[in-house]
Amino acid sequence: MGYTIAQKIIKAHLVSGEMTPGAEIGLRIDQTLTQDATGTMAYLALEAMDVPRVRTELSVAYIDHNTLQCGFENADDHRFIQTVARKYGVRFSRPGNGICHQVHLERFGKPGKTLIGSDSHTPTGGALGMLAMGAGGMDVAVAMAGGAYYINMPRMFKVNLTGKLPPWVSAKDISLEILRILSVRGGRGAIIEWGGEGIQTLSVPERATITNMGTELGATTSIFPADEVTREFLRAQGREEDFTPLASDPDAVYDRVIDIDLSALEPLCACPHSPDNVKAARELEDVRVDQVCVGSCTNSSLRDLLRVAAILKGRTVAPTVSLSISPGSRQVLQMLSACGALADILASGARVLECACGPCIGMGFSPNSGGVSVRTFNRNFEGRSGTRDAQVYLASPEVAAASAILGHIADPRTLGEYPEVQLPDRFTIDDSGVLLPADPEEAKSVEVVRGPNIRPMPLGEPLKDEISAPLTLKVGDNITTDHIMPAGAKILPYRSNVPKLSEFCFTVCDETFPQRAKAAGRSIIVGGANYGQGSSREHAALVPMYLGVRAVVAKSFARIHAANLINYGILPLTFVNAGDYDRLAQGDNLTISGIFAGLESGKFTLTDKTTGETFALACELSPRQREILRNGGLLAYTKEGKQ
Repeated sequence: MGYTIAQKIIKAHLVSGEMTPGAEIGLRIDQTLTQDATGTMAYLALEAMDVPRVRTELSVAYIDHNTLQCGFENADDHRFIQTVARKYGVRFSRPGNGICHQVHLERFGKPGKTLIGSDSHTPTGGALGMLAMGAGGMDVAVAMAGGAYYINMPRMFKVNLTGKLPPWVSAKDISLEILRILSVRGGRGAIIEWGGEGIQTLSVPERATITNMGTELGATTSIFPADEVTREFLRAQGREEDFTPLASDPDAVYDRVIDIDLSALEPLCACPHSPDNVKAARELEDVRVDQVCVGSCTNSSLRDLLRVAAILKGRTVAPTVSLSISPGSRQVLQMLSACGALADILASGARVLECACGPCIGMGFSPNSGGVSVRTFNRNFEGRSGTRDAQVYLASPEVAAASAILGHIADPRTLGEYPEVQLPDRFTIDDSGVLLPADPEEAKSVEVVRGPNIRPMPLGEPLKDEISAPLTLKVGDNITTDHIMPAGAKILPYRSNVPKLSEFCFTVCDETFPQRAKAAGRSIIVGGANYGQGSSREHAALVPMYLGVRAVVAKSFARIHAANLINYGILPLTFVNAGDYDRLAQGDNLTISGIFAGLESGKFTLTDKTTGETFALACELSPRQREILRNGGLLAYTKEGKQ
């Protein structure tokens, strides 16, 4: 039996475990990336591990999230990350140089390499044939220190693409179609490989849109072959020497195969408030639009923005619409300017923002109250835009541009002839925005600069055999990390100040939660299915730990969040009978006893002291995870030399 692309990379990087689906495996990591919303805590953890220098082939620290500097906090975090990167051997991508996934694709990604990043959309690198995965910042710190990255061996899905995309239909529509097929839970525990003759019609930037959006399926990652299309992209970036061909074996076996005929697709939109709430754009033409945002790590490539510029050329944005354009990198912005496309964008009335995440994480350009925003982004979770009652639709650059012109959600096919664009044979190469670290000898004298907003990393407490605590919060299905630990311009500046950040924990769901959790001292949270989906932000585990949360009981968990809970010493428990969720009420006093025995057996019992009822819970843990929990978290476990 042959191997899939992902299985080949896993086999070459396996340091522990066996490649049996569901079994825990440890992988050697070649590259890491961080961004500034999660990077500060990752580097605080790295410092605490007492490692003089990172041990990966390449690690890059990007500044792309917290670039709105309304006070000293973000600027201080940037200075801290810059100095710690210089000291520990990490490259530093300066503010304005671009979004981590776009820049990494352009300048650093290599077929066949492993990459983990403290951002859930790190699977973007799969467009180059990388095994690229999102992870918590603590896991990234361990990898930088030379430790393995642990996951459960995924199942393998294959998506076969046939035909060719019709005019006005794009890679974003492929992503929305697979979300319509699988849902935001359908990829859990799987790696999605894209193949079929249809992939030959897709450029690397188009493939990157698809691997980026694969995160919204709950998949471990997504991956394309490294083929001649890959080679051409790397050659255009002046990096052809980084190319290695990579394909699955003809007799590779997949757990599920999905066929999509590209020629049958049409322009699509994801409606509020979930990426899998997909409808045809033509069905939504009565929806008036207040705002349109083009950009994010999903659709900010040169190809995307050349297409938008061609659509906008000679046209004007509707007077009722505010349009923003966020180039994904300085390379993209420079090339837009050089070819005249930027002038066409500006002439339409669009506002050009800096090369950063910006509106995607609520960092500026929030919609008006109750407003409708059409965005080329990857998530439309409630409140993520920075406006709680906004209605956010996800769409392709083509749908976004047409909607900006016409003032309502529009099927772009109504605009007439499709404007073809051609990518250049060579991209502008200017890596001056990436600062190199000091050499090992010079690094000894580098001072790490810390501002007053940077607080020490909170530590978890060793697990006890019994947890008795009130049920301080009960939430429903598909709770995202944006619900648990919101983003946005008002909150993100406190990412390195956990005591202050804790004031916002779960306030999207219940504004009283932080105060009640502090008063309780210890608490238990109950959630529904797919608890913790979305961003990889470890703050969604770190802050509840700081507030005294000792266990989360849910119908099911998103992969990265479950790992983050364990990393911070919080038990992630699931109901054996999903219907038991309905029998627990917020405010009940709960006890989980015999925890040490439960760690070994995977079986736990919860007693509701208020009602007298008992409930069967489960938590399948590897021996390594059991030790992490016993120690109170991954940092304490790693410092004992058990990485």
